[in-house]
Amino acid sequence: MLARRDAWREVCAQTLTVDARDGSAVRDFFSARFDVYRVSSRQIENGVEMDAGTSGLVTGYYEPLLRGSRVRTDKYPVPLYRVPDDLIVVDLSSVYPELSNMRLRGKLQGRRLVPYATRGEITASNTLAGQELLWVDDSIDAFFLQIQGSGRVQFDDGNVVRVGYADQNGHPYRSLGRWLIDQGQLTIDQASMQDIKAWAQRNPARLKEALNHNSSFVFFRELPLGNATAGPVGALGVSLTPGHSLAADARYIPLGAPVVLATVDPESQAPMVRPMMAQDTGGAIRGPLRFDFFWGFGAAAGERAGRQKYEGQAWVLLPKGTTPEALLAKR
Repeated sequence: MLARRDAWREVCAQTLTVDARDGSAVRDFFSARFDVYRVSSRQIENGVEMDAGTSGLVTGYYEPLLRGSRVRTDKYPVPLYRVPDDLIVVDLSSVYPELSNMRLRGKLQGRRLVPYATRGEITASNTLAGQELLWVDDSIDAFFLQIQGSGRVQFDDGNVVRVGYADQNGHPYRSLGRWLIDQGQLTIDQASMQDIKAWAQRNPARLKEALNHNSSFVFFRELPLGNATAGPVGALGVSLTPGHSLAADARYIPLGAPVVLATVDPESQAPMVRPMMAQDTGGAIRGPLRFDFFWGFGAAAGERAGRQKYEGQAWVLLPKGTTPEALLAKR
């Protein structure tokens, strides 16, 4: 939490004195206590660090609703797995502080740590038998649940539970949309979540090949539904707010930091500039200018999230006197 960091402790405490219902008071608070830095990417050329641009990719995500069961049936044959007992996670920060945002994942083979099974290896084998958390009715929905990172599962009796990201197998995320474009199956304009699902329905014989292109595999934990109007818990440990929570790369954007995002509304196609909070992370969110916009729960949120793939610019707010990260160019 930012409140535990020296640079943020005082300003976080001061937020408690601000009336959140008073727009003028909120604006005055941020104006007086924060500096604004434009987020940019950097690259090294001939040993010299250079600005490589101020625009990046903004996609969308949401909390989907799946149909499921606690036991396998003909109707619900697709498993969602809990974290396997043999998955080993090594936190490198205890040995190499400069790698504080990196973890190694694998399993023991004798005395050696070897890579954990890929998606294809997991789905083609019975090695995770007994680690099933829940069962759902559709493999493509289960695949996209892993991309979203959290969701809800409704049982036949009407009860609903939440499932949240617990861990993953350590393999890098690879975009299914990018693979379909490279295969000539879809164009760039057609690579939305909705278009990918439609392709899957038309091409069931190639679905396994397509899904296994992404060797990353996510494991879940079951959570109580709680407040049905609140969003799922993000990487920061707080419930996400539809339309105002953002997934960012924590190596560049501190989780909890206010961010102003300029992009395009996927519904109206109009320019959109909005204050956000960096409250989540994601396997595909890599780099200072790569963001995922949380739209909320359900089908309408899914429509927006699935079609959002636009360029965006961002400004991060940091407490006055704070030295910005090297990749943040002051405005």
